[in-house]
Amino acid sequence: MTDRVREFSPQTYARIAGVLYLINIVAGLLGEMFVRNAMIVSGDAAATAANIAQSPLLWRIGIAGDLIMQVTDVPLMMIFYVLLKPVNRNLALTAMLFTLVQTASLVANKLNLMMPLLLTADVEYLKAFTPEQLHALAYVAIKAHGHGFGIGLIFFGFECLITGYLIFRSNYLPKILGVAMQVAGVCYLFNSFALILAPAVADALFPVILLPCLFAELSFCLWLLVKGIDVSKWESPNA
Repeated sequence: MTDRVREFSPQTYARIAGVLYLINIVAGLLGEMFVRNAMIVSGDAAATAANIAQSPLLWRIGIAGDLIMQVTDVPLMMIFYVLLKPVNRNLALTAMLFTLVQTASLVANKLNLMMPLLLTADVEYLKAFTPEQLHALAYVAIKAHGHGFGIGLIFFGFECLITGYLIFRSNYLPKILGVAMQVAGVCYLFNSFALILAPAVADALFPVILLPCLFAELSFCLWLLVKGIDVSKWESPNA
């Protein structure tokens, strides 16, 4: 008779989700705030290309941080589904599918960040282009990444709306976390659609509009890490 591997308890899942979510947030901030914001000179393709050429490892670290963020998305999808399916299995599955599309699109979008490295490399075949042309192409790739990131966040915005609703309807997580996640979803959607439809508005609101998103996600992350869920209510959600 073979031993069966015991499944994790929901509280263990919650703790694991908290750790993964924290890694996700830190990795994302590393790539965006401490790497790209330090190296990209707005409107100056030559200066941006020079920064990348001088510190290619730092640029690669930023990309790696982003990919770590997307790697953590995969187990987080599964855990959130497990934790929230007692409220509504179909909605929990829908939220997971929205996250799946978001993660896949963001991973593919990292190719845009690899382009500046290729275009600023000291290789013979790039001598067919002038330095100005290479700088412009590298800068366009960076701009394309920004828009690709915004498109990916459209799907994450819908995931936040659904997840927030499920948290609010559950009786084993604080309702305020559900409200905060839904506010985050609205902010993500507004920012992303503004980036497509009204770039000037998006530029004026960024990054202030994303502060509620950071607050909501960090609060949810820390709650899972420190408090977890009420297991008895998770096991009997209608009690």
